[in-house]
Amino acid sequence: MFKQEEIQAHFDNFLAENKDYLVENYPNRWLDELHDMAFNQDYYIIGTEKARKWLGAEAFNVIDIIKAYEDNNFGQVLTDFSNPEQIVNMYTYIVGEEIVAKYIDSMLEVA
Repeated sequence: MFKQEEIQAHFDNFLAENKDYLVENYPNRWLDELHDMAFNQDYYIIGTEKARKWLGAEAFNVIDIIKAYEDNNFGQVLTDFSNPEQIVNMYTYIVGEEIVAKYIDSMLEVA
Protein backbone atom coordinates (compact mmCIF):
# COMPACT_ATOMS: atom_id res chain seq x y z
CA MET A 1 0.00 0.00 0.00
CA PHE A 2 1.13 3.55 -0.74
CA LYS A 3 3.36 5.00 2.02
CA GLN A 4 2.74 1.92 4.21
CA GLU A 5 6.29 1.94 5.60
CA GLU A 6 6.11 5.65 6.45
CA ILE A 7 2.77 5.23 8.21
CA GLN A 8 4.12 2.15 10.02
CA ALA A 9 7.09 4.24 11.23
CA HIS A 10 4.63 6.88 12.49
CA PHE A 11 2.82 4.19 14.46
CA ASP A 12 6.06 2.73 15.81
CA ASN A 13 7.13 6.20 17.00
CA PHE A 14 3.72 6.78 18.54
CA LEU A 15 4.00 3.51 20.47
CA ALA A 16 7.53 4.25 21.64
CA GLU A 17 6.42 7.62 22.99
CA ASN A 18 2.96 6.71 24.35
CA LYS A 19 2.60 3.02 25.16
CA ASP A 20 3.47 3.33 28.85
CA TYR A 21 1.01 6.19 29.24
CA LEU A 22 -1.75 4.26 27.46
CA VAL A 23 -1.20 1.08 29.48
CA GLU A 24 -1.18 3.05 32.73
CA ASN A 25 -4.17 5.28 31.99
CA TYR A 26 -6.30 2.81 30.01
CA PRO A 27 -5.25 -0.50 31.59
CA ASN A 28 -8.19 -2.60 30.45
CA ARG A 29 -8.84 -0.93 27.13
CA TRP A 30 -5.62 0.59 25.80
CA LEU A 31 -5.62 -1.77 22.81
CA ASP A 32 -9.21 -0.72 22.06
CA GLU A 33 -8.14 2.94 22.14
CA LEU A 34 -4.88 2.48 20.23
CA HIS A 35 -6.07 3.18 16.68
CA ASP A 36 -8.04 6.24 17.72
CA MET A 37 -5.13 7.61 19.75
CA ALA A 38 -2.51 6.97 17.07
CA PHE A 39 -4.46 7.99 13.97
CA ASN A 40 -7.47 10.07 14.94
CA GLN A 41 -6.39 12.45 17.70
CA ASP A 42 -4.09 14.59 15.60
CA TYR A 43 -3.51 15.36 11.94
CA TYR A 44 -0.89 13.30 10.16
CA ILE A 45 -0.19 16.12 7.69
CA ILE A 46 -0.96 19.79 8.19
CA GLY A 47 -0.83 22.15 5.24
CA THR A 48 -2.44 21.96 1.83
CA GLU A 49 0.80 22.12 -0.16
CA LYS A 50 2.51 19.57 2.08
CA ALA A 51 -0.48 17.23 1.65
CA ARG A 52 -0.43 17.67 -2.14
CA LYS A 53 3.26 16.81 -2.28
CA TRP A 54 2.73 13.81 0.01
CA LEU A 55 -0.01 12.45 -2.27
CA GLY A 56 1.89 13.15 -5.48
CA ALA A 57 0.89 10.97 -8.42
CA GLU A 58 -1.03 8.60 -6.12
CA ALA A 59 -3.78 11.10 -5.28
CA PHE A 60 -6.47 9.42 -7.37
CA ASN A 61 -5.57 5.93 -6.14
CA VAL A 62 -5.78 7.20 -2.56
CA ILE A 63 -9.16 8.78 -3.29
CA ASP A 64 -10.42 5.46 -4.66
CA ILE A 65 -9.31 3.68 -1.47
CA ILE A 66 -11.08 6.27 0.69
CA LYS A 67 -14.28 6.08 -1.38
CA ALA A 68 -14.43 2.29 -1.07
CA TYR A 69 -13.66 2.37 2.67
CA GLU A 70 -16.20 5.05 3.49
CA ASP A 71 -18.90 3.53 1.30
CA ASN A 72 -18.37 0.12 2.97
CA ASN A 73 -18.16 1.48 6.51
CA PHE A 74 -20.48 4.49 6.49
CA GLY A 75 -22.74 3.88 3.50
CA GLN A 76 -21.62 7.19 2.00
CA VAL A 77 -18.49 9.14 1.20
CA LEU A 78 -17.74 11.81 3.80
CA THR A 79 -14.25 13.06 2.95
CA ASP A 80 -14.00 16.38 1.12
CA PHE A 81 -11.84 15.44 -1.87
CA SER A 82 -11.14 19.09 -2.63
CA ASN A 83 -9.11 19.22 0.60
CA PRO A 84 -5.71 17.47 0.32
CA GLU A 85 -5.24 17.49 4.11
CA GLN A 86 -8.48 15.59 4.61
CA ILE A 87 -7.49 13.09 1.93
CA VAL A 88 -4.10 12.39 3.51
CA ASN A 89 -5.48 12.18 7.01
CA MET A 90 -8.33 9.85 6.08
CA TYR A 91 -5.97 7.65 4.10
CA THR A 92 -3.55 7.37 7.03
CA TYR A 93 -6.52 6.57 9.28
CA ILE A 94 -7.45 3.69 6.95
CA VAL A 95 -3.91 2.34 6.62
CA GLY A 96 -3.44 2.86 10.35
CA GLU A 97 -6.44 0.64 11.04
CA GLU A 98 -4.68 -2.24 9.27
CA ILE A 99 -1.37 -1.53 11.02
CA VAL A 100 -2.97 -1.44 14.47
CA ALA A 101 -4.95 -4.62 13.77
CA LYS A 102 -1.71 -6.44 12.90
CA TYR A 103 -0.07 -5.09 16.05
CA ILE A 104 -2.97 -6.23 18.24
CA ASP A 105 -2.96 -9.66 16.58
CA SER A 106 0.76 -9.99 17.34
CA MET A 107 0.13 -8.94 20.96
CA LEU A 108 -2.61 -11.57 21.34
CA GLU A 109 -0.41 -14.29 19.82
CA VAL A 110 2.26 -13.62 22.44
CA ALA A 111 -0.24 -13.65 25.32
